Amino acid sequence: MTSPDPDSLLAEQLLRLTRRVHRVQKRHLAQRELGVTPAQSRLLRTLAHYSSPPRMADLAERLEVVPRAVTTLVDGLEARGTVRRVPDPTNRRVTRIELTDDGRKTLGEVRAARRSAAEEILAPLTAGQREALGGLLDTLIDGAAVEHC
Repeated sequence: MTSPDPDSLLAEQLLRLTRRVHRVQKRHLAQRELGVTPAQSRLLRTLAHYSSPPRMADLAERLEVVPRAVTTLVDGLEARGTVRRVPDPTNRRVTRIELTDDGRKTLGEVRAARRSAAEEILAPLTAGQREALGGLLDTLIDGAAVEHC
């Protein structure tokens, strides 16, 4: 019988951690009764990074999803009153997406939920271990960026 490949074991651990992070974040969002899914919270956080309202295509590219997925997320958030579609001032065929005042408030709650989820997940680690993990994750993330070039 052959022993498991160490890289495969690491990949499995990363996948399990990703699923755990998702579950914990989802629970923390639900505890705050925001009515926002993890995917919607990601869109809200992404919107906050733009200095002016982005196009849906910009959001899809930044989120690395198909445009239809962004439309579905925006529809749900718009129904909740956290985002709104606004016309592009220079091209009437283009629609942009902006946070509403309720959206900014919800974003603050989402960020608080993510912080509390991170605290729960990282609780077993010392400060030094957290720093080391951060460095390792940066290396893996940067490697993925180089891969896409």
